[in-house]
Parts: sequence; structure tokens; C-alpha cells
Amino acid sequence: MKNSRRAAAFAMARWLATKDFPSDLLPRGPERGEVQDMLYTAIRRLRPLRKVLGELMSTWSKGELEALLYIGAAQILYMPSIPDHAAVNETVNAAKVCENPNIAKVVNGVLRNLLRRRGEFEAMLAKSPLEVRESLPGALAKRWVARFGEEDAAKLAKWHNEPAETYLAYSNGEFMKLPRGTKVEDVEGFADGAFIVQDPATHHAVELLDPKKGETILDACAAPGGKTIQIAWRGADVTACEVNPKRRRRLEENLKRTGVAAKVINELAGGLYNKVLVDAPCSNTGVLRRRPDARWNWSEEKMLELVKLQSQILDVCARLVAPGGTLVYSTCSNEPEENALQVESFLARHGDFEFVEATESVPFNTLCDGAFAASMRKKK
Repeated sequence: MKNSRRAAAFAMARWLATKDFPSDLLPRGPERGEVQDMLYTAIRRLRPLRKVLGELMSTWSKGELEALLYIGAAQILYMPSIPDHAAVNETVNAAKVCENPNIAKVVNGVLRNLLRRRGEFEAMLAKSPLEVRESLPGALAKRWVARFGEEDAAKLAKWHNEPAETYLAYSNGEFMKLPRGTKVEDVEGFADGAFIVQDPATHHAVELLDPKKGETILDACAAPGGKTIQIAWRGADVTACEVNPKRRRRLEENLKRTGVAAKVINELAGGLYNKVLVDAPCSNTGVLRRRPDARWNWSEEKMLELVKLQSQILDVCARLVAPGGTLVYSTCSNEPEENALQVESFLARHGDFEFVEATESVPFNTLCDGAFAASMRKKK
């Protein structure tokens, strides 16, 4: 049997070096789920793990040793379902595959020392600032405290540090939470396209769009296709746009599996639609539990660049809405600049649109992903 710690450490080392999407670094095969749990936990908890390991090491090492220590320490501190002896022994066994024999010795010593001093380190982290304790960029923690207050900001951070639930969305509008450990491919109806994987928070944008049979609707940023499929299930004539070739292939695969008929295009140009959905590229601060790496890609500068891109996409899409039609803007962010302030800015630039309604899912209130959606009507 393959050592899942070895696979997790290999993926962790690659992520540290390349910052590729963690989901793209996971192995195929029966150990995938276990590897994902360890890798995602280590990435989510990177900041407190680094603080603790820094106390245990006189010099910081890179490469295989660094990755193995993150994976081992993540199990000990944040994965209580894994017995301590398994966390240490299996991680040391994974280290023995390394060319340098000293790596296994260091991993063994550091992890056993961590076990002995675990109570001390847990107390240290409990007294640490929010950004260290709950593993966030300092600027993002500061924003959340300013907006929500210390207590709710901590609730939000804790939410994003838990493994994400998997929900299945069906054509009748119902959502079902999948039991942990269940493979989506093993659920009855998968091959027949009876459902898609989609968090209930995404439903708000579709509800505001209110697709009707026979309406022409453009999903302007469509991949991976969840909202496109939900719109088509309601009988609308959907056109799905995706400019990224890799993401467009994934969109087409999902459309094929579900048997949904939708026209797929690679650029926004020409024609008028009854309704347009702009599910815009965003900073993903509403889905950090699903995208554990997104927090480490976040900065105010990057977010403001995304705000500019969102504005540009909205301006293009505004021209594609027929008079009397609806424009729905949505994100999986909880940052005001990307949400309410973006809508205000759009309406200030486009006097031919009027605000209709907006909704926001904040995870510590809704127990779903963070998301925002607003609908605007184009005047006749």
C-alpha cells in the first residue's frame, strides 16, 4: 500500500514551490481522500504550523523536510481522528524514502518533541492574534475584525478552517449534503447527470436571475458550469461563455455528463439576451474552506485588481442585456469592494439600470459558503 503521508508531503512540497492549485496536485487512486485531508489541513493551518515548527527548529529547512514537517504537525495539532503514533510513525516512514537519510531522523525528533510539548504550543496559539491563531493574512484578519467585530471575525475564520461539506444540487431545486467519505462518482444518478456538485449558497444568484422557459440567458463567466446547468434545468435557452480554455473544457465535460444543451462561446460579443449572469472572478474569501490556498494568494492589491476586472466585465455585459432585461452580478467573496460597492459603482456609471435586490451569505450566519448576488434591471 502506498504511504499517503509520502503523497501528501510530495504534494505539499510542490505547492510550496509552485503555488499550483492543490486539487491539481492530488494523486489518483484510493488514497486521494486521505491525502487531500492532510494536504488541505496543512495549507489551511500554515501560519500556526510555521510558528510552532519555528519553535522546534534552530534553522528553517526547505524542500522535502519542510513539507514532511508540515504534514506531520498538521496531523498532530489539527487532525484528532489520526492517532499520534500513526501521525509520527507513518510520516517518519515517508521520510525514509528521501535520499538524505538524516531527514527521517529530523522528522522523528521534531514530531516527537511536538507531541511532548503539545499542551504548551496549544496554549501559545490560543493567546496568539487572530491571524496567527486562525491562519490568515494579517490584512484580511484586520478587515474582518473591522467589519464583523472580533467575535464574529473569529467565527468566520474558524468556519474556513474546517473541511468543506459536499452538496449535491438536483434539477428539482433540492440540495443534499453528502456524507463525509462518500465519493461523488458512487452516488446513484452520477453517470446519468441527475445532479451537480454545488453549495446551496450558489442558489441565490440563480433565484435572483429567475430563469423562465424560453428566455435567452447568457452565463458570462460560466465554468465549471454549475449555474449554467441550474439555469438550463429551468428551461431557459442558455449561452455559456468561458474565455479560459482549460476551464472551458471542464464546463463542456459537465454539460455533457448532465445532458444539458447549452451553447458554449469563448468571448463576449454581439446579441441581446433577456437576462445575463455575471458570476465574476473574485478573491474567493467566501470559499476559503474549499480553496485553502486562496487565503495565501489574497492581498488588498490583488483584490483591487480583481475589482477593476469585475467592473470591465460588467460594463461589457451591460451592453448585452435587452431593454427591460435583468443583469445579475454574483461572487463567492465577502468583501464589500467586490460586492455592494461594486454594484453601487456600476449603477453610478449606468443610468439605464436600476437596482432590484441583493443578498449575501456570510458563513457564520448561513452555515453555507460565503457568496453575494445582486439583480439589476435595464430600463426600457
